[in-house]
Amino acid sequence: MSKFDSPRLIADIGGTFARFVVETAPGRYEHASSLRCADHSDFYAAVTAFLTGLPSLTIAHAAVAIANPVDGDEVRMVNYHWHFSIEEMRQRLNFDTLVVVNDFTALAMAVPRLAPHELRRVGGGAMRENSVTGVIGAGSGLGVSGLIPANDGWVALGAEGGHASVAPHDERELTVLRYAWRQFPHVSFERLLSGPGLELIYRALSDAAGQSGVALTAPEITQRGLANTDPLCRETIDLFCSVLGTAAGNLAVTLGATGGIFIGGGIVPRLGTYFDQSPFRARFEDKGRFSDYLRAIPTYVITSANATFVGASAILDSQLKLRNLDTRPRTALLERVRRGLVDLTPAERRVGNYVLAHPREALNEPIADIAAGAAVSQPTVIRFCRSLGCEGLSDFKLRLASDLSGTLPVTHAQVTNTDSTVELGTKVLSNTASAILQVREQLNSDTITRAIALLNGAQRIEFHAVGQYGVVALDAQFKFLRFGISCAAYTDSRLQLLAAAALQPNDVAVIISSTGRVPELLEVADRARARGAALIAITASQSPLAKQADAALIVDHVEDVDTQLPMISRILHLLVVDILAVGVAMSRSVTPVAEAQSERLPMDDVPIVTPESEATGTQGRRKARRASPGVRAATPLTSLTSHSSSD
Repeated sequence: MSKFDSPRLIADIGGTFARFVVETAPGRYEHASSLRCADHSDFYAAVTAFLTGLPSLTIAHAAVAIANPVDGDEVRMVNYHWHFSIEEMRQRLNFDTLVVVNDFTALAMAVPRLAPHELRRVGGGAMRENSVTGVIGAGSGLGVSGLIPANDGWVALGAEGGHASVAPHDERELTVLRYAWRQFPHVSFERLLSGPGLELIYRALSDAAGQSGVALTAPEITQRGLANTDPLCRETIDLFCSVLGTAAGNLAVTLGATGGIFIGGGIVPRLGTYFDQSPFRARFEDKGRFSDYLRAIPTYVITSANATFVGASAILDSQLKLRNLDTRPRTALLERVRRGLVDLTPAERRVGNYVLAHPREALNEPIADIAAGAAVSQPTVIRFCRSLGCEGLSDFKLRLASDLSGTLPVTHAQVTNTDSTVELGTKVLSNTASAILQVREQLNSDTITRAIALLNGAQRIEFHAVGQYGVVALDAQFKFLRFGISCAAYTDSRLQLLAAAALQPNDVAVIISSTGRVPELLEVADRARARGAALIAITASQSPLAKQADAALIVDHVEDVDTQLPMISRILHLLVVDILAVGVAMSRSVTPVAEAQSERLPMDDVPIVTPESEATGTQGRRKARRASPGVRAATPLTSLTSHSSSD
């Protein structure tokens, strides 16, 4: 977590209560307050009421977890009447940053940061490390989310699984569903798994039992059921726990959540140890043929009262790191947009507000989506970019990417007929750079080491490719010949089969294929393996060629070869060849040769002047090794990737 430059406001907004804290240092929450939403006319009134009661503090950054989908700048609560614009609220509250996220997205981000004493295990199973995790919980509604491991962190899912159609398990639940259908044309899990859902279940069971029943609130139902003073209330919370088990089991199999299911919300933690003996776990595991799969997945109740705060704080912190807002100069692009709004036309101002509210989306979305999000025409988006002194949208995105993270964006931009020459060049270079960075993430050091070892031990190396990738094989041949290694490149399918049939056990065949599914190259691989030769593949993952190879160097980049020649993928394959060549050069401790020998003339063509040639006016030629026995016929490491004059 980054160092705080000022206290941060963290909020958890539900349909009944709005909870606030001030995070004064990482993980240190002070000035906690819980306000009833009904006591305040809107979100702004609740926040200002909390801030008014604080001592003199300067708050620059805030994170709000809200029980509602968050998709765009406009937030409209489903279970309450509050609605607001995020950017407008940021300006009214005078915050530098206001991050608003779904409350269960925040809760999910808290899970990896919770201590063991903040969880209570329910049932068996064993957590699988670094695996997908599910989060579910009932309060004023039903929240659902999940965590997916990504590099050294996690990606939280902004899911709305609470609105999935409820699935009755037995006749009693079907009776409750039929009762609910009288009021609602669609009955979701949230209709039953929530505070109002407890009340609906109680009324349905009362109706089925022929009892008029007393109108009880969810807290009253829970209290009587736990005290076991009202059989109908006890049956209500039993059925509630059963349906929750069904929903949690559905989430587990949908996500493949072998990292566990974590249960939050306001209801289950209040059930205490009763929940541990309730029908929940039995129903969670009850998935017929897939029951064994569910038994292996652990379930936990989140007991920490600050879990949502922890997750919201983590999301805010990551946003601040991403945007570099704590240290960025005030002349950054987003600040220029913010200051320049008053000078823009009303339509351009809408684009500016959209960019300020959704900087990451504006970075990656096509112009049509940006225009739709801002409710303007596409030419207006271009005019907005030029108003800021940018060449066009592509130039604006490059500057925005630098503003957000200090690096080029890792995105793919489609070249169109309307692009200027500047935009065309920018897109081609950016797309290539993006693909290179993605391949860098795919590199496997063990596979590269194994491939270099095979090449170093080879008596002969053959490079095989077809079509547009033939130049990659020829480039590889050129590089490895300069090491004095016997090698050849084959791009004709008939010659490839003949050459592969002559391979020996100490030889290596390197097959270069973007798809790894070309029949001719697969036949070459079969023949090479039959001859006992080692096989290195530069190809796509999970392809037939990759599965045959002794070392598969993965390049996953898809290009539409029906409409264009391979461009980026060819460059990626050339770079992989460079990696192998540099690796072989380093392992052989290559001795640099003279520049005149490596760049000006082929080594076999160095003219040798003898007394006889001087007398006759002719010059003889000798093999370089005979003329210069102390110099190895190899390329210096520094020139392996910069031989444009030779190419």
